[in-house]
Amino acid sequence: MSIRSLGLLLCMACLWSGCSGSASKPEGQAAASKPSGTTKQIGISILTTANPFFVEISDSVKQAAQKAGYELISVSGEYDANKQQNQVKDFIVQKVSAIILTPCDSRAVGTAIQEANAAGIPVFTADIASIAPGAKVITHVATDNYSGGRQAAIAMIEALGGQGKVAILDFPQVESVMLRTKGFREELEEQKKSKGVSIEIVGVLPGDGAKDKSYKATQDLLQSHPDLNGIFAINDPSALGCYAALENAGAADKIKIVGFDGQIDGKRAIRDGKIYADPIQFPVRIGQETMSAILKYLNGEDVPAELLIPTELYRQSDAKSDTSL
Repeated sequence: MSIRSLGLLLCMACLWSGCSGSASKPEGQAAASKPSGTTKQIGISILTTANPFFVEISDSVKQAAQKAGYELISVSGEYDANKQQNQVKDFIVQKVSAIILTPCDSRAVGTAIQEANAAGIPVFTADIASIAPGAKVITHVATDNYSGGRQAAIAMIEALGGQGKVAILDFPQVESVMLRTKGFREELEEQKKSKGVSIEIVGVLPGDGAKDKSYKATQDLLQSHPDLNGIFAINDPSALGCYAALENAGAADKIKIVGFDGQIDGKRAIRDGKIYADPIQFPVRIGQETMSAILKYLNGEDVPAELLIPTELYRQSDAKSDTSL
């Protein structure tokens, strides 16, 4: 048999048996890329699932991501900065296209962000900003918390007729609350100088944005300041925990609460006269704007370093005409 005939027979046998090396390689490559490599992913780590505000942010990001062809990996740090850092490590291993954080600690989050920076993954923050030096965030999307804090002070002035002693249920680890309390203090101070307002801040205790901790902090405030007239609670869970403690102490009718958020439970409490007012936030819009910034950035477009969404002061009159309640 000639060499030419032998080569022809071998070629035919190889095709018949499906053993060609050139055929098996593409098949193996396709199989390796099928499970997860074909789906674009974005990772988000929120502060907590216990507060509906952050769940709404995550849900709105998910809807916008899906429309754009991305899968959202959503996890929660549950107030634990170390846990959140490990979640960012997981995102890096998964090679997500972008990371969204609502930091558990605005300073401690810097290490996690720097790790993502080193991996070449863009980081965006929603609601709570990073204040860690050397940690690069592409865009921060949030409520205008400083102006919201000023609105909270205006509500407190209304509620107390411009005079009295007040306390703050704080959460000083997060940047958004730092801005709220700063705005609250500065509005009171300005109105003291310009309009003769005489409201004095006599106590500040951490409620950590949680109902149970704010309940206990309110009990402590009542013991140390029995002559309190008002309490600024930095979010709705804090305000609701505060009200429960006041009601238990028989002081709910004497002390006015100003909250912050505008969640359904908070709005209902305003309607029922338990909370005087809230500067309300728009978490769905925060999520949508964050996802919009990500898509623009990944498309090579310029995006702003910060995008702030104004609050609106929500009083009992607004709640009574609110058909969503």
